[in-house]
Amino acid sequence: MAKILMKGNEAIGAAAIKAGCKFFFGYPITPQNELPEYMSKEMPKNGGVFLQAESEVAAINMVYGAAGAGARVMTSSSSPGIALKQEGITYIAGAELPCVIVNIVRGGPGLGGIQPAQSDYYQSTRGGGNGDYRMLCYAPANLQEMCDILMESFDIADYYRNPVMVIGDGMIGQMMEPIELNEPTSKRNLPEKTWATDGTKGKRERNIINSLFLDPAELENHNHRLAAKYNEMKEKEVRFEANNLEDAEIVLVAYGTTSRIVKNAIELLKEEGINAGLIRPITLWPYPDKAFDQISDKCKAVLAVEMSMGQMLDDVRIAVNGRIPVDFYGRTGGMIPTPEAIADKVREMIGGAK
Repeated sequence: MAKILMKGNEAIGAAAIKAGCKFFFGYPITPQNELPEYMSKEMPKNGGVFLQAESEVAAINMVYGAAGAGARVMTSSSSPGIALKQEGITYIAGAELPCVIVNIVRGGPGLGGIQPAQSDYYQSTRGGGNGDYRMLCYAPANLQEMCDILMESFDIADYYRNPVMVIGDGMIGQMMEPIELNEPTSKRNLPEKTWATDGTKGKRERNIINSLFLDPAELENHNHRLAAKYNEMKEKEVRFEANNLEDAEIVLVAYGTTSRIVKNAIELLKEEGINAGLIRPITLWPYPDKAFDQISDKCKAVLAVEMSMGQMLDDVRIAVNGRIPVDFYGRTGGMIPTPEAIADKVREMIGGAK
């Protein structure tokens, strides 16, 4: 298939339609506005429905309804908008409904600004809603990976009956890159949606979609069953990229577009004789803890690099488990780190070039 040059937000929309998304509910917020705009034009052409809700709260509850009827459904927003959706997200997780949620992250806290950031890591991996729920969370680093992961996310959501989040900083949404919109091929044996509230047609008992359990013992059993599902995700769905961990004297950890900047910093350091490795989490939850087991004893330090004040840093420290010193370099509020600044931080940590 020929490659197409597309803007990130529009590529996300095209990939969702290709994956069979039939409903999109959203509300405008920069820097993801081109996505709902694209869906408003293209969904009706492909037998789908686009609806701009009156608010983010309304949009996520519309997602609940469509997912409950068994439809492939998606919403998108940016940081404060995702915060407003959190109550609906925990309802969806509690009711075990599949959907895909895209967050094109902007700087915060509060309304913050419209420039790229990665400061929604806690929100994405810990969940802003109530209760013991989890979502698979993917952080692609380029538009092709974004499209491929997004298409697969609909299958993953259906397989686990769970919301799936795909996050990208504002650069992912706004940049243009060539992509291939490959035909989706399911890698999973997806169960029939016998639980969906799609009408009994006089052939079965009615289905009930619910996350309310007034009997505490019943609710505890529900949570144990959900936990078993989340443990299966931890076992089967972890994804990461690891480079040069066997010989590295320092390992850098970064995700999303920041990882691309880090790769350039690693090349700069290589020219000076500094041997650096990379761990790039692709799933932010479940986090790729086992990738850190591949770091050799030659490594003197680990550096987490983020467009935040250090949110993934917590997970890096947990994964390293005190074996190697961990440091942090970050920019925030929409400021983007440069390869040179990252390389300077590495030089500071290990005492300069050999």
